Amino acid sequence: MKQNALGSSGIKVSCLGLGTMTFGEQNSEEEAFAQMDCALAAGVNLFDTAEMYPVPPKENTFTISEQIVGKWIKLRKCRERIVLATKVVGPTVESRSMGSYIRDGLNHLTKKNIRAALEGSLSRLKTETIDLYQIHWPDRNVNIFGKRGFVPLENSETDNEGIPETLETLNKLKEEGKVQAFGVSNETPWGVMRYLSLSEKNRWEKVSSIQNPYSLLNRTFESGLAEITYRESVGLLAYSPLAFGMLTGKYLDGLKPARARLTLFSRFQRYQTKNAIKATRDYVKLAWEHALDPEQMALAFVRTRPFMASVLLGATSVKQLDTNLASVELELSAEVLEGIEEIHGRFPNPCP
Repeated sequence: MKQNALGSSGIKVSCLGLGTMTFGEQNSEEEAFAQMDCALAAGVNLFDTAEMYPVPPKENTFTISEQIVGKWIKLRKCRERIVLATKVVGPTVESRSMGSYIRDGLNHLTKKNIRAALEGSLSRLKTETIDLYQIHWPDRNVNIFGKRGFVPLENSETDNEGIPETLETLNKLKEEGKVQAFGVSNETPWGVMRYLSLSEKNRWEKVSSIQNPYSLLNRTFESGLAEITYRESVGLLAYSPLAFGMLTGKYLDGLKPARARLTLFSRFQRYQTKNAIKATRDYVKLAWEHALDPEQMALAFVRTRPFMASVLLGATSVKQLDTNLASVELELSAEVLEGIEEIHGRFPNPCP
């Protein structure tokens, strides 16, 4: 398993990582353990979780994914073999739907809240340090999770005041050894440049990574973030590289596989727009024409982008995970890449 630099942090991460947001919802503890064992044996060292997980977020499942990962780390005695990543909840769209069960609903990314969240994660993950601590989403009005059409709030200037406190707190946590590196998630070009400019101005450590969606159905990262992160050494950790399973082709023709994410949860229907279905059908056809597995083709494309640090896999079974992991051996031909670009030209980013 090839390893890539995680920005300028000095940390090396496997080119494929394991996401854990199904642990405790779609996957039992036993199933989660089997996935983590499989990933570790295949050479995966990046394990990504969050205090909010599993998804969809609910009060009675809050933090369960971290608890499962922490128990596995303790039982397998493998802490030194992995790069452990987790996240602190932000205050925007998601927290409104969650209600008040996380820090009484007061989730702005302040020194107090970040420290409280980190201490909770350290305890649940049974570790003294987090290798990569991430801001799960911004502390301001911003288009994320498929939202289109930016509309600034009346008092939006106040939204910008939080980043300096957030970044200073992350730097102090790094100085204390509680985190080794830190990053952002679901961020915009403006947000990344704000973090970077503040780091330069104050001579602080800068963000090492950004965890954003990136797939054949959502290449919006390329429009502004790709150049910034490439030139500034901020590694992309791509989530939803299969667009919540769409790119496997398993939802085509109206199919609703049992236990599948888009079958179970209506909140993710942005991945099943008319153009998403049309584009998926063409990507699957392209893969079959070249005797490729559609999901392996999709993962290989994402993995080989020049701004990529690691691709986060989100399987719900070891069988799925094995198929995903096998994509690490696949190199796409020029003809396949040309076919991908032709389809992308007709159906650009149907699932932002």
